Amino acid sequence: MPVGIVAAGHRESARAGAVTLARGGNAVDAAAAAACAASVAESPLTGPGAGGFLTFRPAEGPARVIDFFVQVPGLGEDGRRLEPGMLDSFVVPFGGADQVFHIGPASVAVPGFLHGIAHAVERHGRLTLAEVVEPACRLAREGVRLTAETDYLFRILGAMLLFTPEAGAVYAPGGRLLSEGDVLRIPELADTFELFAAEGAEALGHGAIGQAIRAHLGDHGLVTATDLREYRVVEREPLHLRRGDDEVVTNPPPSAGGILILTALSTIDPAAAGTDVGFYRAVVEGGVHANGVRDETFLDALREPGLIERILGAITRKPTGTTNVSVIDADGGMASLSSSLGSGGGVVVPGTGILLNNMSGEQDLNPAGFGLSDPGLRMTSMMAPTLVVRNGEPVMALGSAGSNRLRSAILQTLVSVLDGGLGVAAAVNRPRVHPEDGRVDVEFGVDEEVCTALERDGHSLRRWDARNLFFGGVSAVTRRDGVLAGAGDPRRGGAAAVVTADGEVRDL
Repeated sequence: MPVGIVAAGHRESARAGAVTLARGGNAVDAAAAAACAASVAESPLTGPGAGGFLTFRPAEGPARVIDFFVQVPGLGEDGRRLEPGMLDSFVVPFGGADQVFHIGPASVAVPGFLHGIAHAVERHGRLTLAEVVEPACRLAREGVRLTAETDYLFRILGAMLLFTPEAGAVYAPGGRLLSEGDVLRIPELADTFELFAAEGAEALGHGAIGQAIRAHLGDHGLVTATDLREYRVVEREPLHLRRGDDEVVTNPPPSAGGILILTALSTIDPAAAGTDVGFYRAVVEGGVHANGVRDETFLDALREPGLIERILGAITRKPTGTTNVSVIDADGGMASLSSSLGSGGGVVVPGTGILLNNMSGEQDLNPAGFGLSDPGLRMTSMMAPTLVVRNGEPVMALGSAGSNRLRSAILQTLVSVLDGGLGVAAAVNRPRVHPEDGRVDVEFGVDEEVCTALERDGHSLRRWDARNLFFGGVSAVTRRDGVLAGAGDPRRGGAAAVVTADGEVRDL
């Protein structure tokens, strides 16, 4: 009988978390270990150059959110503002839905990943940093074999992974981009994690890791020594939404994803999920309603008190998306950790194995234009690691990757499990839809009857002819009647692993 479970975006990430549970760690330790392992197993998506959030609820005590997302660079006397001409760009071909991403040294925002891991483990975990990073160090030295899903990720991000010689040396040793069956090794990243384990977040703020980042970015980057020294983790009170006996707990402002998910969820009649047509109509309408909240004042309003109450209070109810790891431990502790490099900045810091983020160049995070936010400001994000509690007992922990689409992925998984009664694997596998910019993207596998109903509702559809990671990458775990289950998203090669009562780790 499993007593602990971890779901993540890669089998090795999930196993790292499960091994950590088996060694006596709690849900926070396991989430941190899996996120560190993902620095290798899901390298273009996360790592020490990233930022993120951890929503957790101990076996006893209230839920909290640890915000270690990126900050706008430029603090100190040598600080500068981003100008659009400083950025380079490349196109990610999502099979007919191409997206332009901006990269290069100037796109790098102040990373918070190592700060967040240290804060979480030291204040809320049971193990030492050295024990938590050990699986990642082993994986970085021994290597991880690329799967078909990772191969696809490398191909669509190829221009970023080959952007600089240092990045190419990691992801294209010998001059050829690694592909399915090849082994990715980043031994320098193991050295970085070991230094981090010895020095904690000081290794980034005042120590050798921070110095290496600054030296490599030089005058081409905007991150200053002051930025790295003054970065601070923030613990926040999460957002809460009650639906019947369920309490949904998620990421609060200044991030946007959580409030948009709760806005959509609050419009959905639980009875609507009884049929496929009802389910998809409900989640599309909920998504459209949430999109309507994102007017020109939305990002500024995120920093104002009382926003969630105003938004949810104005909703008239009808009568009755980076990578993620989710954990439930043996004591009933829960954790969901989402972290992201954006598309990755194309910059690898020599001697460290660290791929840096491109968050300052992410259009979604800078809708008014690049370089307009004040240095030191915590950037907003769509990431929304989420927990569900029923009568004080853990029900579900989940989160997703996928830019704007991650909120649709989380919403549909929540509604499928809570309202539709689906098992977690079926909910994660269920074909998805995503409404945005006056159109609904419809993933392959959605029934034609559903498409006809959506068109009759007045929606313009873009049909996809295959399942695609464009629609997010959910990692979710559940506990029902004491039985644990979990699933990683097959769109990204995700997986789950359990720990049995005798300490054995098993893949699901």
